[in-house]
Amino acid sequence: MIWNQVKTVLLLGGLSAILLVIGLLIGGKTGLAVGLGLALLLNFISYWFSDKIALKMYKARKVSKEEDPELHTMVEEICERSNCPKPEVYVIPTDVPNAFACGRNPKHAAVAVTEGIRKILNKEELMGVIAHEIGHITNRDILISTVAACVATAITYIALFARFGAMFGGMRGDRDNLLELLALAFLAPVIAMIIQFAISRSREYLADETAAKNMRNGNGLASALAKMQEATKHIGFKKTGTTRATAHMFIVNPFRGGSMLSIFSTHPPTNKRIEKLRGMTF
Repeated sequence: MIWNQVKTVLLLGGLSAILLVIGLLIGGKTGLAVGLGLALLLNFISYWFSDKIALKMYKARKVSKEEDPELHTMVEEICERSNCPKPEVYVIPTDVPNAFACGRNPKHAAVAVTEGIRKILNKEELMGVIAHEIGHITNRDILISTVAACVATAITYIALFARFGAMFGGMRGDRDNLLELLALAFLAPVIAMIIQFAISRSREYLADETAAKNMRNGNGLASALAKMQEATKHIGFKKTGTTRATAHMFIVNPFRGGSMLSIFSTHPPTNKRIEKLRGMTF
């Protein structure tokens, strides 16, 4: 758990360093300020409203304890174990087995599970999934993801300004310097994206570990991941109804096969997660 926290700090530090270097080299203090300002604005909106957008996008329906006492009881039990305020509980009307958590902080959070996940998981497995999602909430992963996205977006905007400036003569200098700036402008966003995805994978591992700790072992969550991975194999990406912009939110990434390299994935390989969880006891 400590290593995943340290890795997140190091990766965020790396993102910040790239932002400073590319901002100062390409646009000086002005370029850095403009890019960061735009990123802050976009991600401020995302931080405050992304939960409502995501829940509405997937037609999630808020359920009361009277409507679904079993689901609410499981959420309450995990919250008590993890010392977390109880989030709002939603059900997504799809047979695709998945779940996600959203919200800007533990006091303003929600957990959403699909109808499909209820059909294939037993109680221990579903509690493992809920513990994973509440782990995201207690670890403040929504905030960390927003910070990472903010810095990565700033890098992308500054690089975009640089590309237009170099291509349309807005930047002055010799040919070699312009080529170097263009190379930097194209490479920096890719590197930033790779680091952002690495942070996401690190937080998934941490949420798995948090869930195993609160459940006293990782077997339930491991079994749930195995079932969801198998079920997702038989569902086409379009049938999941998931967008790439929100795929990182889910416990199982429906686009896991969409990237040739794991470095371009927001989730660790499910098999590796299962292997780690099987060996966890507390």
